[in-house]
This record gives sequence, C-alpha cells and structure tokens, in this order.
Amino acid sequence: MLKAVIVDDEPKAIQGLTWELSNFSDDIEVVKTFSDEKKAIEYINTNSLDCLFLDIEMPTMDGFQLLEKLKRRDFAVVITTAYNEYAIKALKNQAIDYLMKPIDSDDLEETLNRIKSYHTKTDSSNKFEKILTSFNERFNRRKITISTDGKLIFLDESEIVYVESDGNYSSIYTTLNKKIVVTKKLKEVNLLLPEDHFFRIHNSYIINLNKIKEFLKADGYVILEGGHKIPVSRQKKSDFLDKF
Repeated sequence: MLKAVIVDDEPKAIQGLTWELSNFSDDIEVVKTFSDEKKAIEYINTNSLDCLFLDIEMPTMDGFQLLEKLKRRDFAVVITTAYNEYAIKALKNQAIDYLMKPIDSDDLEETLNRIKSYHTKTDSSNKFEKILTSFNERFNRRKITISTDGKLIFLDESEIVYVESDGNYSSIYTTLNKKIVVTKKLKEVNLLLPEDHFFRIHNSYIINLNKIKEFLKADGYVILEGGHKIPVSRQKKSDFLDKF
C-alpha cells in the first residue's frame, strides 16, 4: 500500500481528493492531510511517504518553497493547482505529474498509474545502485559514486575540485572543467565525500583540500586549481585552518 500525503489550504479540495483517491485505487492510502504548510514540512521531514499531492497557491508559502525546505525527496510529487502557468516549473522541480483543479477522474487515474510506475522503477534502480555502490566500496575504496541523469558515475577523489550548492541540487566541478549536476542537497553530497580530503568551507561550497593553491587571509578566499575562487565563511575559518 502506497502512503500519500495531501497539502492544500482548501479543506474542500483535501476532502475531494481524499475521496477520489479512496475510490480510484486500492493501492494508495492517504495517511495525512495538511492545510498548514509548516506542519506539513515537519511531518514530511520526520515520516516516510510514497507520494505527495501538493497545492501551489497557499497563504504563507507556495508549494515550490515548501519543496525547498524538505530534507529529502525520495517520494513522488504531484502538483495540484487551479492555475496552468506552473506546469514548466513543476517539471523543473521533478514533479511526476501536474493535476488541474477541479481534478478530472481520468487524469487522476493516469496520475495513479504514473505513481505506481515511479515506485516500481525507483525500487529496481535503488536495488541495483546499492549493489554497484557496495561493490565499489569493497573493491575500489577511493572511488566516489554519484547518481545523476539515470546513471551512476564513479569519480576518483582527485577528479573533484569543488561542489557548489544550488538549492535542492548540487553541482560538482571536476579537473576536466566538467560540471555534474546531481539532485542532492549539499549536505547529502558532503556525506559521500571522505572527511580527510574534503571540507565544507561555506554553506554553499565543499572543496577538495588537495586542490588548494592559495589562501587569501585578508579577503577570506581560497584559490583552487583552475583558478576557482571560493569564499571561506567566518564560522568555518577556524575549523578550516585546523586542517593544516
């Protein structure tokens, strides 16, 4: 049984969608509904779910802002709204579908099929990724496994110069001036990198300590291989200097 959460500031919209879901599928259960965005964020960040039905137009923050505050995105997101101008932004936020209010039964049925397909593919992909990652860690310990664009990339530590945050995404910059965009927040990428060679020098940056060419103490910047100039936050400066 797939667990669904509905977030919408309109009680009637919540009631209607809950009724539709209970009538159109025996495979999905609405476990929680919210009209308060902050309570929704708190619940989603501390509980497991398979699907989030999310309204866009809400009083204190819009649906996209809510997504940015989530610690993880290991579930399907379906955007529900009465305004069609959000379709492109919904796709950019990796929503699997976009439902217009009032929600049409045929559209909802198609969405439910997409949710099931999403979880079937995700489960298979995750199992395969775990096998490959385990193999890599066992026999190739200095490789870092990055999942992006439906594929796994295995990088040597020495190939990574720095990583930059971009909201729910992160960009990894390599020695070949290649940019790899991953759908992970910076703190998630940080967990993949060995502490002895990488350091989160700023809220928006992780650097490879072996790539530092200069430290401009007065300006609070490091210069990396390739001429990349990265700021050192005041809070991180002391810990950074302790690395040397």
